[in-house]
Parts: sequence; structure tokens; C-alpha cells
Amino acid sequence: MAQEYRVLLEYADKINPEKASDYIKVGGYKGLEKARSMNPKDLIEEVKKSGLRGRGGAGFNAGMKWSFVPQYPETKYVVCNLDEGEPGTYKDRIICQKNAQALLEGMAICGYAIGSKQGYIYCRGEYPFVVELLKNAIGNAKESGALGEFDIEVRMGAGAYVCGEETALIESIEGHRGEPRFKPPFPGVEGLWRMPTVVNNVETFACLPYILTNGAEWFAGIGAKSYPGTKVLTLTGDIENATYFEVPTDYLLRDVIYELGGGVKGGKKLKAVQVGGTSGAFIPPQNLDTPIDFDSMSAIGAALGSGAVFVMDETRDIVDIVNRIAKFFEHESCGQCTPCREGTFRCKEIMEKINNGRGSLQDIENLKLLARVMMKASLCGLGQAAPIPITSTLTHFEYEYLRKLV
Repeated sequence: MAQEYRVLLEYADKINPEKASDYIKVGGYKGLEKARSMNPKDLIEEVKKSGLRGRGGAGFNAGMKWSFVPQYPETKYVVCNLDEGEPGTYKDRIICQKNAQALLEGMAICGYAIGSKQGYIYCRGEYPFVVELLKNAIGNAKESGALGEFDIEVRMGAGAYVCGEETALIESIEGHRGEPRFKPPFPGVEGLWRMPTVVNNVETFACLPYILTNGAEWFAGIGAKSYPGTKVLTLTGDIENATYFEVPTDYLLRDVIYELGGGVKGGKKLKAVQVGGTSGAFIPPQNLDTPIDFDSMSAIGAALGSGAVFVMDETRDIVDIVNRIAKFFEHESCGQCTPCREGTFRCKEIMEKINNGRGSLQDIENLKLLARVMMKASLCGLGQAAPIPITSTLTHFEYEYLRKLV
């Protein structure tokens, strides 16, 4: 039978996440201690060797990302992305509520590796209780001396989905409107206040203490070879066990739904599952025997993304769901670039037309054309990913669209 494998959540509900002393009793801050005994270059190589890849959605090698940061500027920053704006995603909140000190330790490890003494946690505006928890945890860690000279501040967003994009997040911390920057330069070279900055996700940072404590080879041996470690998943929708799990990255999607999730609610048949949040692809039942790792998901035209798993049973109207998603993206577009601003509006307009029974085959062709333009020409991931629910459902569930046409 499929089982969880907990690393980040091993001591969930067994220790107080705000207290450094509780965390130290279960082996906490040993990773940071080891890191500080190493040469920063060797530390970055160790993280590279572990194969740790970003857990926020992009899947970029964490150690490689750190290696782009130049050595010469004295001021550098470590930024944690806790914006978590994907509907159905709450894994970063869970990590903070169950193991906040691991996040702080991971940020301090990164700080030592790149030569930074200042970190920021950017928390979504809907998480005021998490902000309070993190401030208490930081205060306790500083008081205990566990973080040394590394300081961390918590900054709060205002509910903008686009601020999950690293440069829009940076703009928001600086007090500007949350809009993505043109890249290059990338944040590793010119980020927060135009200084070199590493931006990683909560889950990525929280993995670091365990990599340093147990060794890169240990971490690389868990789960899929190309995307090693564990992944925290959040299950929502028509599923019996709508909760969170931590599993190895070679876990099958079928086992996530039917073993850990307890199957489709009410014993109904599965129609589709969307992985990675609202911008993820809709996966049909025939693709359930796919491992959840980043590359395996990409191979079937999907994405692991944030690890949100949204289950839909046989009674659900796919076109109606995608119509609601199109409205969400039209609302959340920052409006800076034309392909996203106009594209999300037109997608919403056409999806409403089709959903209301007034669409034509030409509307479907227009959707496909819009999607191609948005994916190639949008400035950031919002516009590039917004059409994916539409294109994936047109590929796997085209009959749902055709039955609503005039």
C-alpha cells in the first residue's frame, strides 16, 4: 500500500513551530551549523549535488540559482516566496504552521552560501495568522542565537496573484505596484533594491536543513532521480480525504488520489484532475499512472507546480470550470503587457460565450490562436500559463466544448 514519507513534516504537531528550543531538540539548526563550517562555494556545490529543484513551480536547480549570485557586492538579499496565491494550494502555510524553524534555518543556510545577512519572507495578504506565527518564530530564533547575525523580516502582500512571480514580488516589497520586471537582469544579479537576490519558495528553503544534516546523496536517493526529495501535496475537490500529504517525488498520481486521498467522493467516477493549481493542465483518467515529479508531469503536458491536486468527478461540467478559471485570470492580470491583459479578457469573453451555448467552431479556433500568442509573448508566468486549462481541456475533453456549440 502507498505510504507517506515525511521529512519536512516528520514532527508536525509534535513540536511548537514558534520555539527554536523545540526544533533544536529534534535535530534542528545542525544543518546551519554544518553549513557554516564549510566554504560557501562547497556549500553551493553540496546543494547542487543534492539535486534540489525549486518547489514553487519552475523546478530550477536551487544550487545553480545560488551560483549566479556575484561575490563582489557587499549587500545581498535572501527572499522567501510565501505568496501562495494559487487557489487550492496551502502547502507552504502548512509547512510554516508545522515546521517554521526549518524555513528560517534554510534561509540562513542560503544567506551564508551567498554572503547575505538579511532575509525577507513575503507572505500573502490572506495569511495574517501566519505572519504573526513567523514573527514569533523569528524572535525566538534570534533570542536563542540560532540564526547568528542573519536577520529576517516578514512583509505582507495585498492579495495580488501576480506577486507570486519573483520580480513582481520584489517590486511589492520595495513598495511599488506588483508588476513583473523585464529579464534579464535576473534577481540573482539585480533583484531587491537592485542588489543580488535569491528568491526561493518556502518548501525549497525548508528542504535545506535536512540536506545538510543527512547529506546530498541521501536527499538525491529519495524519489525521482531528476527531481529528488519529497513533495507536499494538497488535495481539494471531489476527494474523500481533502487534506495534505508529503510523499516521495516518484509517487504515482493514481496512488495520491485512490490511496492517500481515499478515492473520489461518494464512489463516483473520476472525470479529471488538475495538478499544480489553477494554471495547471487538466489530466484525464488514462494518465493517472504518471509519477508526480516535475519531468514526468511535463512529459504528459502537465506540471507539478505548487503541488495542488484538484479532483473532479463525473458530474462536473469541464467547460463551466474552465470558464470560472478564465474569469479568475482576467481579474488577476496586472495589465502591464498586452498579450496577457487583452488575452485573458478575450479568453474570458469567448469562454463565457461557449459556456452559455452561443459559441461556434470559430470561437474554439480563436481560443487556440490566443493561447499560442499568450504562451509565447506574455511577459511573465501568469499570461504564459493562463491558457493551459483551456488548451489541455480542448485536447482531452473537446467533446465537452462541442456539445455546447450552436
